[in-house]
Amino acid sequence: MKNVVINTLWCGLFLLFVAFEGYGQDIPKYDYLEVIVIQKANNSGRVKRIKVEEQKSLEGKQITIKQLEKLENTSGLLNFMNTANWEFVDRQSIVSEENDPVWMSYIFRKSK
Repeated sequence: MKNVVINTLWCGLFLLFVAFEGYGQDIPKYDYLEVIVIQKANNSGRVKRIKVEEQKSLEGKQITIKQLEKLENTSGLLNFMNTANWEFVDRQSIVSEENDPVWMSYIFRKSK
């Protein structure tokens, strides 16, 4: 009788650990989106063009490439993405020559 009670307690304890392990292992999943902003040279900050390539993270979402490419400035881009519940993650820039345009890569993420 004593062995049955001990084995039952061990099985219950094991099942309890297994049940709580699933809660601790939740890793949030995100969709990432890259938006390229091409700005004029010499730090004028004026946007020449916003470019978005076809990306898997846009499939089934409410925003489209046409909507993004119609935006005229970076503050409009950030506001638009914020209202669509996309979180700004990072920005990187590439400058090759002094009079060449500045290519800015904006990275956004959204919970799946």
